[in-house]
Amino acid sequence: MIKPKTLKKGDLIGITAPSGAVEDPSVVYEAEKGLKALGFEVKIAKSCFQKYGYLAGRDEERARDLNRLFQDKDVSGILCIKGGYGATRILDMLDYDMIRENPKAFIGYSDITALHLAFHKYCDLVTFHGPVGYDVTPSFEEYSKSFFLKALTTGRPVGELFNPPDREIRCFYPGKSKGPLIGGNLSLIAATIGTKYEIDTKGKLLLLEDIDERPYRVDRMLTQLLMAGKLHDCSGIILGDWKNCDPEYPEKSLSLTEIFNDILLPLKKPTLSNLAAGHCTRKLTVPFGAEAVLDADAGTLTVIESATS
Repeated sequence: MIKPKTLKKGDLIGITAPSGAVEDPSVVYEAEKGLKALGFEVKIAKSCFQKYGYLAGRDEERARDLNRLFQDKDVSGILCIKGGYGATRILDMLDYDMIRENPKAFIGYSDITALHLAFHKYCDLVTFHGPVGYDVTPSFEEYSKSFFLKALTTGRPVGELFNPPDREIRCFYPGKSKGPLIGGNLSLIAATIGTKYEIDTKGKLLLLEDIDERPYRVDRMLTQLLMAGKLHDCSGIILGDWKNCDPEYPEKSLSLTEIFNDILLPLKKPTLSNLAAGHCTRKLTVPFGAEAVLDADAGTLTVIESATS
C-alpha cells in the first residue's frame, strides 16, 4: 500500500464536497476554523458552495475539485465536508494514475466509502474512515479529535481502537484474526458489487456500519455480500455504528441482532460489534489499508502498522 505523508502543523488541508450539497455554508467556515485550531492551513474547494439538486454541484465539478486537490503540490491532505449521496457518480471521472503519484491523507465516511474503495483498489492508497468537515469544528469532540490526530499526525500505528468509556465493544463471535482494514458504509459497499469498484475483502478485516436503514434492508445488503463471497473471503468482521436502523414495526420485524446472528454467526469468523465507527457522535479514525489485529475474545481491535510515512 502507498501511504500518505504524516501531517504536521502548517500543512495545507483541502476541504471538498464530492457527494451531497452543503445546505448551510456556515458549516464550511466552521470546518475551516476547526482545522486552523488544530494548526493546519485550509483551502476550500468550490464544490462546498455549489448545489445541483441534492448534489454539491454537477458530477464534473465535484470530480474536478477532487482531482485538483490531489494534483496540487501544496495540499497535504483532503477532508470531505460531508457524505450524503453522489460519490459513486464521479468514480469514472477521477484520474487514478495521477492520484497514485500524489498520495495524500484522504478523510471521510458514509457516502465517502465509495471513494475509499476506489482509491484502495486503483491507487493502493491508505485512506482514513473518520470525521468529515461537519465534525471538525472549533468544538471538535475530544475523543474523536484524539484519534483523528493520532492516525494522521504521529507517524506511528494508531494502536488499540478503543471505544468511549460508556460504550462497550462486544465479542460477537470468538477468535483472533489479522489483516488490512477495509470497508465502511454497508449501503455503498453493496452498491459497488458487480462493478469494477467492488470491494476486495480477501484476507482483510471488514468494517461495516450504516444509518437510516430498516433491518430488512440491512438483511438484504448483508445477504448480497454473502452471496458475492465477500463475507466468506474476509478474515474477520467489525460491526460499527448502526444509527437509526431500528424497525418501524418491531413486532413485525427481525432485529439487527437476529439478522447478524442468522447471516454472520454461521461464518464462524472472529467478529466484534458496537465499535464507535460510523455515524455516531464520538467516532474513531480507522486507517483503511493498515494492518490490524482483531481479538474478539479480548474485545480489542489494534492497528499495528503506521498509516502514514
